[in-house]
Amino acid sequence: MVKAGRPPQDPARQLERAHRILDAAAGLIERWGYDKTTIDDVARHAGVAKGTIYLHWRTRDELFAALLRRERLSMLEEVREQAPATLRDLIGELAAELVRRPLMKAIALGDSEVLGKLTRQKRHSETTPELGAAFEAYLAELREQGAVHADRPAREQLTVIGAVIYGFLFTRNNLPETMRMPDDRLVELIAETADLAVGAGSAPPAAASHAIARATARYLDTVVEIARNKLATSLGS
Repeated sequence: MVKAGRPPQDPARQLERAHRILDAAAGLIERWGYDKTTIDDVARHAGVAKGTIYLHWRTRDELFAALLRRERLSMLEEVREQAPATLRDLIGELAAELVRRPLMKAIALGDSEVLGKLTRQKRHSETTPELGAAFEAYLAELREQGAVHADRPAREQLTVIGAVIYGFLFTRNNLPETMRMPDDRLVELIAETADLAVGAGSAPPAAASHAIARATARYLDTVVEIARNKLATSLGS
């Protein structure tokens, strides 16, 4: 039922407007940081009234959560588009996306210049248990195919992979500019180190290679669907 005094809204137009607002918020937060970005700023750059933003999100934090969910979905869709066939390929594609996406990299590094108070209040609030569970299930499939070590549980392997990715990003971020390696080499080292840390150490037979590629594709389909549903919730769609 449509509320009295408010004309019916076309869902497609509402969705387009929500994304336009998120586009404006993304540009402002990357330029000024979260603490200095106001709803007034976002409304002005999106070309909407301030009250219109509150029709989509009750608070600035909810808007930012939607923005992060959209960025995560975009990142995972891009990784899936590259069709990685192995764990090493997958880690490399994920690392490449983290390196090139300012907001995702800021979350990974806890960058206070970009995130401001969110480094204290919301740094871990967008952690999605379903995403971690999906990766653990994926690692379990790889273990069955002999593609990762069988001497430690999937959760420990997930922890090791996370430590490799974030460790490299933190280290590079804290080095003087003149000592930082190029992005492409950083990504290669992350993928290589993660593979050495949890991989089986030898190439699987052809039959297993096909199974591993299918498992990787299924994993990406799963996490893309999870991320898409989370974003839909934030957009009210």
